[in-house]
Amino acid sequence: MTAHQVGSYGPSVTTENSTPATAPGPPSVEHDPAPQYEIRVAGHLASRWSAWFDGLTVAINDDGTTVICGPVVDQAALHGLIQKLRDVGIPLVSLTQLPSNERTEPPAHPTQKEN
Repeated sequence: MTAHQVGSYGPSVTTENSTPATAPGPPSVEHDPAPQYEIRVAGHLASRWSAWFDGLTVAINDDGTTVICGPVVDQAALHGLIQKLRDVGIPLVSLTQLPSNERTEPPAHPTQKEN
């Protein structure tokens, strides 16, 4: 079997007259955390819906709404969550991107007893 050479479609890169882009040593990995969103829907959803919403936190409120909260990796994933809500007929009340320093989980339901 003969090898097949694939040429580069981009400009050539040479090592002449170049400086290192980073200091020697292990590469530093800096990732921006996924943005946090709060999706408020009409009605009460049980906590088991969390798995259906890719592990986001699901909490009910006394005002008749449910808050779905947590990190969403990108806009495509956010649109996917909104489509899921639409597909099963759950009315969207609000969608808010949370500041990066805000908690992922909404506060516990005021009428819930913690053991």
